[in-house]
Amino acid sequence: MSDIILHHYPQSPVSEKVRVVFGLKDLDWRSVTIPRLPPKPDLMPMTGGYRLTPVMQIGADVYCDSHSIIREIERLNPEPTLFPGGAAGMAWGVGRWTDGPLFTSVIALVFGDAGDDLPDDFREDRGPLYFGAGYDIAQMTRDLPATLAQIRAQLQWMDDRLETRDFMLGAEPGLPDALCYYLVWFIRGRYSKGPEFLSQFQRLVPWEERVKAIGHGRPADMDSKEALAVAKAATPETPETGDDDPTGLKPGDEVTVEPIGIGLPNAVTGRIVRISAQEIAIARADEQVGDVVVHFPRVGYWVTRGGDGR
Repeated sequence: MSDIILHHYPQSPVSEKVRVVFGLKDLDWRSVTIPRLPPKPDLMPMTGGYRLTPVMQIGADVYCDSHSIIREIERLNPEPTLFPGGAAGMAWGVGRWTDGPLFTSVIALVFGDAGDDLPDDFREDRGPLYFGAGYDIAQMTRDLPATLAQIRAQLQWMDDRLETRDFMLGAEPGLPDALCYYLVWFIRGRYSKGPEFLSQFQRLVPWEERVKAIGHGRPADMDSKEALAVAKAATPETPETGDDDPTGLKPGDEVTVEPIGIGLPNAVTGRIVRISAQEIAIARADEQVGDVVVHFPRVGYWVTRGGDGR
């Protein structure tokens, strides 16, 4: 199997989730540091326009969205399992909460706390991405107490869960630990009163230290140009498969895939190679990387026929 290559940057919260999964699996992987802000000239040739972080590359197969990344990592490296006790379905559902409303609240907390101190280029890029055009950072600052109240209630759920166990699923760590940890990590590092705020959770803080101690596996730095060359020299390994899709889509159809609820362009166009209840993978080509297959989760993404998107 080709090396696992993660395109990410150190401050990225969603990348931290994936890095923890690498630690849970004790994996060797190659680390390509990408720019925090567009343009991302050595990433776009592989993704075809998808700009969110992180992206995983294995040869000429490219995985967008942490859901898609983690699912493939579990498939390729089933032991130790991310689902001790057989919690697979439940864990993905937890991800829809942590990556959805809770993530949005945490981002609003960080934005509102930083206020006018947030760098202009970062605010102008990430604000519309997360909150849509015309968002009001001054209102986020005024709403800080209410936002903290929302987050405190949800972190208390995590704290309660840890009353009789070391990790979210019991004695062994699993995917829900990565799903919850990255937001606690982000609050601690990016909210000015993060350590003080988190100190009220008697079980969550020791759990945070236990997850932190797992580490990130064994990363080795890789230059982005080398990653492009890896894709160019490889052939996608995704077999063509389909199923009884409710939309009638099948392998060979030309489609556009784009994330739901993202306020900036992220659409990718290509030909369906694989489609199932959990995944859609599309073939595309670029002169810098040749033929690649780009993978997305089905949940959280619109798939439309042709190249125009929604």
